[in-house]
Amino acid sequence: MSTIDPAFPALHGRPDQGWINDPNGCVYVDSVHHVFFQYNPDAPVHGNVHWGHATSTDLVRWTQQPIALFPRQGAADAAGAWSGVVALDGDVPTAYYSGIAETEHDSQVMTATSDRNLIEWKQEQHGIIGMPEEPGIGDVRDPFLFTFDGRQYAIQGAGYKDGTPLILLYRCHTMTDWEYLGPLVTGGSGVAAEWAPAQIWECPQLFEVDGQWILMLSLWNRDDHALDRVTYLTGELSEGGVGLKFLPTGGGLVDHGPDFYAPQVVAGTAAEPRTLMWAWSWEKSRSDADVLASGWAGVLTYARSLAFRDGVLRSEPVTEVKTLRAGVLFGGLPDGTGSFSVPVAERAFEVVSGGGAELVLLDGGAETVVATLGAGRILVDGSLVEAFVDGGPATTVRAYPMETSHFEVRATGAVTVHRLAL
Repeated sequence: MSTIDPAFPALHGRPDQGWINDPNGCVYVDSVHHVFFQYNPDAPVHGNVHWGHATSTDLVRWTQQPIALFPRQGAADAAGAWSGVVALDGDVPTAYYSGIAETEHDSQVMTATSDRNLIEWKQEQHGIIGMPEEPGIGDVRDPFLFTFDGRQYAIQGAGYKDGTPLILLYRCHTMTDWEYLGPLVTGGSGVAAEWAPAQIWECPQLFEVDGQWILMLSLWNRDDHALDRVTYLTGELSEGGVGLKFLPTGGGLVDHGPDFYAPQVVAGTAAEPRTLMWAWSWEKSRSDADVLASGWAGVLTYARSLAFRDGVLRSEPVTEVKTLRAGVLFGGLPDGTGSFSVPVAERAFEVVSGGGAELVLLDGGAETVVATLGAGRILVDGSLVEAFVDGGPATTVRAYPMETSHFEVRATGAVTVHRLAL
C-alpha cells in the first residue's frame, strides 16, 4: 500500500509498513550512522512498542535492519521498549531506554548491549534505576547521557503531579551504576516557564554546540496529551551542590512547524564533527481511516546539522541531501508580470528560492498553501515538507497529495526545482 501511496515519504528511510515515532539511539560507529526509532511493526497505530533500526553511510540512503529491542513478557519492559539513547561503554554499544512493566506504571531505565555492528542486542531483564524517591513526581521517561568536565551524567524528562515539568539529573559512576542527584532544572517560573510551558518535559537533550549549552525539550500535557512543540533553553551548565546546575538564560523554538516532535541530537565527535539531529513527524492532520488504509504512520526528518549563531539555535539539512538531486525540473526568473507558477508532478523534489516562493497543494478547485519563504529551500517527499529559510528558522509540516492532486510552486523571484531520487 505504502509503495503506491502518493503521501508516502519514500526517501526518508522508514519501513514500508507500521507505525514509527521518536528517533532513538542515534549514533555513529565505525563509519556507519545508526538510527533507531519507536516502532510498531504490526499496525499503523501507537502500541506494541519496539525499537526499529536503520543504517546509512551517507545520511540519505538507508538500509532497514532487524528489529533491535522488543517488549518482553515478564520483564520490566513488558509494556514497551520506549525512548532512549545508545552510548559506547568502552567498546560496548549500550542502549538505555525507558521500560514499563505490564502490572506497574513506574518507569525504569533499561539496558541492552551489542557488538559494534549494533544488529543483535542482549536486553537485560531488570532496570538499572527506577523512579526517584522524591515526593510529587508523577512521570519519568526518556534517558539521555552526556559528558561534562570528563564525567558521565544522565538526565530524564519528568513532571510533578501538580503539573510542573522538570529534568532529573544522575551521576553515572559506571554506565550501569547511576546515582540520582535531584532536579537539574524545573519549569514552574522564570525563563524555563516562559520558553518551555508544559506539564511534562519529554525527550530532553543536553548538549554543547558552538560553545553554548542547549537543553532541548519536547512539551507534553497530561490534560489532552497534546504534543505542543519543541523548544530549547540556553544556559550555563556548571558544578553546583551535589552535582550540576543549569541556569536558563534564554530560549526559542527548534522548529516552527506544527508537525515536528521528539528530536534526538548526536553531539559532534572527531569522527563526525557535526552536531546532528533527527525528529519525528506524525499524521495528526490525516484521518484515521486514511492512515489505516495506507498501512503506515510516522516519518523521521532528514538529518539536520545544528549551529548556534547570533544567539539562536539554527538547523539545516545535512549537505548530503543535495546528492539526491536527480535533474532540474525548472529554473528561471519571473517574467514581466513579476510572478509565475510551476506545476510539479514528482513525489519528491526540492525548491531552491532566491526570493519569494510558496508551495501550494491543488486538488480540483481546492488549494492549500503549504509553505512560504523568501530565500531558502523547501524539501518535499510525499507528504513530508521541510522548509528552511536561509539563515533563519526551519518549518516542518505535512500535506497529503492524492492521485487527483499535485503540488505547484509559485514564485516572485529566481527559483530552481530539482527532482529528488535515490
